[in-house]
Amino acid sequence: MARNEEKAQSMLNRFLAFKNEEKKKPKEKRPYLASECRDLADADKWRLQILREIGRKVMEIQNPGLGEHRLRDLNDEINKLIREKGHWERRILELGGPNYAKTAPKITDYEGKEIVDCRGMGYRYFGAAKQLPGVRELFEKPPETKKRRSRYEMYKRIDADYYGYRDEEDGILESLENEAEQNMRAKAINEWNRLEAIKNAAKKTVKSGEIARVKPVFDEGEYVDEGASSDDEDSKSKTREFVAHVPLPDVKEIERMVVEKKKQELLSKYTSEVLLEEQQEAKNLLNIKR
Repeated sequence: MARNEEKAQSMLNRFLAFKNEEKKKPKEKRPYLASECRDLADADKWRLQILREIGRKVMEIQNPGLGEHRLRDLNDEINKLIREKGHWERRILELGGPNYAKTAPKITDYEGKEIVDCRGMGYRYFGAAKQLPGVRELFEKPPETKKRRSRYEMYKRIDADYYGYRDEEDGILESLENEAEQNMRAKAINEWNRLEAIKNAAKKTVKSGEIARVKPVFDEGEYVDEGASSDDEDSKSKTREFVAHVPLPDVKEIERMVVEKKKQELLSKYTSEVLLEEQQEAKNLLNIKR
């Protein structure tokens, strides 16, 4: 019983499906030319049909295992459907429908530049077709050539950091410079003191041009070899000889210089008095003549 019911049910199902197919209208074929369509609803329907076909073929072309020939054929079919979609969109606009080209997403080329007119975008590649031999080279960007900078562009990049005007703002360089300056100043002062001590010792002992023998003066930072022998220490303690080029007068020369100076003062005083007397006599003679 159950088997007969299943057969009847299956026969009923086939009968109902056949009746539904009879009620349907015959499948319409999309017109070859968009200009042959006179109805806006039909034109919109054919456009949606083309969009579905494009989506289906774009999904299919993503498979790189289809082979080179099949990928090229699919890419050609997609480009053909895109051109046909553009024809139907222009036909819809002529029939008073919306402008789909204006609201469509922007299309860019391989450089990222926007393509305004779909008719001028040329042949496009989709999915795995971009990796085909001869096509991959089209999507490779040419190597960027380094443009030589002009003198004006180089001068624009120069700022205060280039000249080192803001090197001391970090606080590190200034502290290092202060420490180095103090060390250099201390060394210079020690050297000056050492030389002055030698000069003072020479002035007390010799005249100009004579050989002076004074004990050496060592500063605190001078290196002394601890492993040196006693002979070296004795030699260090011995006097050093040098020639004093500064004139150093003795007591007799100083007395002679003082006497000469007093003579010059007396002569200058006498000459001034004589000149005054002569001037006075000349004035008196002039008054008498008048």
